[in-house]
Amino acid sequence: MRPASRSEEKNAAVRATLEPYGAGERPWPIRFAVVVAILIGVGDLVDVLVGGKLGFGDTHPGKGGVILFSVLMLVAAAGMWRMKYWAVLGFQAILAFVVLFFSLALIRASNFAAVAIGVGVVCGGGYLFYKLVRVLSRIQLPRRPGQ
Repeated sequence: MRPASRSEEKNAAVRATLEPYGAGERPWPIRFAVVVAILIGVGDLVDVLVGGKLGFGDTHPGKGGVILFSVLMLVAAAGMWRMKYWAVLGFQAILAFVVLFFSLALIRASNFAAVAIGVGVVCGGGYLFYKLVRVLSRIQLPRRPGQ
């Protein structure tokens, strides 16, 4: 058996210091992510109900897609509030796509407002993603039967 590498030893030391969250304990990244998910979910639903046309450039998503995404965001918000691993991980996946999308949209930004929004979303979303990684490490996965 070969000895553990230095990085494996560092990882083990960090894991040993982690403690699961207590009942009702919600760190600020979770609370902030829940607020963001609710604002996006409710905002999109309100836009569809009042007949607005959210779009990017000349494209407009269909109402069904917007409603589905809104429901997904509200389900993620509820799951994150209950400190469910799957909800935080799913929100992070969506957040990664949003950051990537806005990063690519910065290439075509044609005015200061577009650049400011793009940089704000990329920096803010990236920071929230980074902070949620530590939260995920402390949320306990459900145990499978027989483990």
